Amino acid sequence: MNIKSKAIRNSVIVVFICFSGQWLFGQSSFIVPSDTLNHKRFNTATIFAASTYSAFSVGLYNVWYRQYDQTSFHFFNDWNEWNNMDKMGHFYTAYFQGVLCYQGAKWTGLSEKKSILTGAILGTLFQSTIEVMDGFSGKWGFSVPDIAYNTAGISAFVAQQWYWKEQRIHFKVSSYNRPYSTQPILSTDGEITNSLEQRADNLFGSSFAARFLKDYNAQTIWASVNIHSFLPEESRFPKWLNLALGTGSENMFGGYENKWEIDQHTFELHLDEFPRYRQFFIGLDVDLTRLPIDNYYWNSLLSILNIFKIPGPAIEINTLGQIKFHIIHF
Repeated sequence: MNIKSKAIRNSVIVVFICFSGQWLFGQSSFIVPSDTLNHKRFNTATIFAASTYSAFSVGLYNVWYRQYDQTSFHFFNDWNEWNNMDKMGHFYTAYFQGVLCYQGAKWTGLSEKKSILTGAILGTLFQSTIEVMDGFSGKWGFSVPDIAYNTAGISAFVAQQWYWKEQRIHFKVSSYNRPYSTQPILSTDGEITNSLEQRADNLFGSSFAARFLKDYNAQTIWASVNIHSFLPEESRFPKWLNLALGTGSENMFGGYENKWEIDQHTFELHLDEFPRYRQFFIGLDVDLTRLPIDNYYWNSLLSILNIFKIPGPAIEINTLGQIKFHIIHF
């Protein structure tokens, strides 16, 4: 069973293009956002956004959807697949797409309200395009839960920017290339063997990039809360130190169950040995956008890197009733 992680994987393409554009702007003489509407910048950004969306849509269809049968538009209920970690991925992706597009709009000199609206519209457009393509794919279908989490992610950006004029709660991702056991696992008919490492390679890929995007066992989605922004301005609490609340899951080797087939041979992991469970984390994080650095170029670069959670100590509470302390949690 393939992981339905297109929203995360393909958003990387969008982010790469957005980052490339932001880097190019950073090399020019007009790195700082305009105070008033700059028509030259606006036209440049409009062409850039339209080109990005067109390239994204055409490329996505040809690289991904074209290899599967096309059908009439239909719905697909994937609720609770991968313990809804893919849904958290939709939330996170929609959130940072909204933030990035908002920043691009501010660069052109659009007003705060129009920039927020631009971020919301473009973020929704990118994510909805994926869902519509899903709706015509025989492999998947239009997922209402996906749309709901996309909307929630965009709303998290809009609500903060509208009421606080800043992002006090950044949503981030962390992951790592975790190892899996090479111990042989016998098929239910006793004919062939497999291993968790082989199963993980088949599900998540073997490269670092593929594992970072697809391996839900190694992935954590965080809400990184800036404490100082909720305190009086004169507070001595470090402006850059955040409280991070994360969610993850463990022992998932299939969308809904740990059962798979190879050449008509079935493999199944017993729940008593590999229980699928949810994890909740409390830890510390650094808000890279609030470091005392007075350089717009470096601050722009740090705002890009701020979509990733910095590894650090964390307390884990899981649905098995366990409490664990991690010296470093990725």
